[in-house]
Amino acid sequence: RSRFLYLSFSQSLVEDVSATARNIVKSEDFQNLWPVKISTSTDAKSSWKTTVDGYDAGHVYSASMGGQVTGRRAGTLANEGFTGAIILDDPLKPEDAFSQTARRKANRKILNTVNSRKAKSDTPIILIMQRLHVEDPTNFVMTGNVPGEWEQISIPALIDDEYISKLPEHIQRKIPRDVERDEKGRQSYWPLKESLLSLLQLENGGEDKDGATVSRYTFASQYMQNPKKLGGDLVKAEWFPRYLELPVLKWRAIWADTAQKTKEHNDFSVFLCAGLGYDNNLYIIDVKRGKWEAPELLKEAKAFINKHKDSNTKIGKLRYMAVEDKASGTGLIQSISKQTTLPIRAIQRSTDKLSRTMDVILYVEDQRVWLPANAPWLLNYVEEIEGLTADWSHDHDDQWDPTIDAINDSLAKKPTVFD
Repeated sequence: RSRFLYLSFSQSLVEDVSATARNIVKSEDFQNLWPVKISTSTDAKSSWKTTVDGYDAGHVYSASMGGQVTGRRAGTLANEGFTGAIILDDPLKPEDAFSQTARRKANRKILNTVNSRKAKSDTPIILIMQRLHVEDPTNFVMTGNVPGEWEQISIPALIDDEYISKLPEHIQRKIPRDVERDEKGRQSYWPLKESLLSLLQLENGGEDKDGATVSRYTFASQYMQNPKKLGGDLVKAEWFPRYLELPVLKWRAIWADTAQKTKEHNDFSVFLCAGLGYDNNLYIIDVKRGKWEAPELLKEAKAFINKHKDSNTKIGKLRYMAVEDKASGTGLIQSISKQTTLPIRAIQRSTDKLSRTMDVILYVEDQRVWLPANAPWLLNYVEEIEGLTADWSHDHDDQWDPTIDAINDSLAKKPTVFD
């Protein structure tokens, strides 16, 4: 015997899917393999049963998240093994994702009502949804709010070799390799449905600033399954002018912010190269971001220095690398000082990040910090600065930290005779 509870935000959706499943069971192909009958006493779109030898064998009950589910169960107590499941199919309506009230209502429903509909504690719950918000039901479940061992399967619209390598071998063999890729080595997960060009257009957004923000947010969440926090207007991307070609620079430097840990949910380590122009504006030239353990962190630091150490009369001399003297940064300072002729400076922190942001924000508002018009790292950088919040509840600020240091060293300090 088995019992299934199928729930979604839409009553019409659950009825349509339930009816499709019922029609499959009724089909000749299914009956040839598993000859079960649909009960004549319970045969509706939202509720239908199967019978074997005249006895009830299976039951599917469908309802909306706001509908009546009390008194219903998924799974059975009497049988061993798999006896059914709760299936949550899009528990949150996409347009409700920006409503804190609606998000909390959906999350509360999952914990207080849906979870209690399991006949046994090991009755599985299957949650199927596109990511909609950093506080959506997927986040609610995966951050430990609903009991049980949860496994997350995430399928982004753009995939690369690293993602493919983590898939089971029988899935890897089905992924086409002779398809178009972008400069980051990414390809469409399903080229027949979504071309690479259309996905990149969504990722980049259009010329309208508000429209571009919405497009990038939708792409990050619903397409890449990695929602970003919408910014709290602390730092606006529109404050950063764009350059097509670097102007003549007085000097350049590298600023580094290293992570305390390299696990998946910790911050990244970042190397940022920027230069001061003769117009006394700061030009961000390059950003390198990753999660590296100590030996690899040193290797990446040396590679970044070598990439930018060449100097000429236009791009200016590379003066130094500045690294926050904390956690892995302390070790990096000690190690790299012995392996490069470039001066290495230790950055000491005495104020919190919000205070440091407020100290430099006027330079950004005055459009004195320039970004390249095009760069492989640009989109990720813009997403981060647009997501900064005053309560510091955002996910990452690892690229913003060295930006603050660059502004402090280049614009906020009094110029020296060398400037």
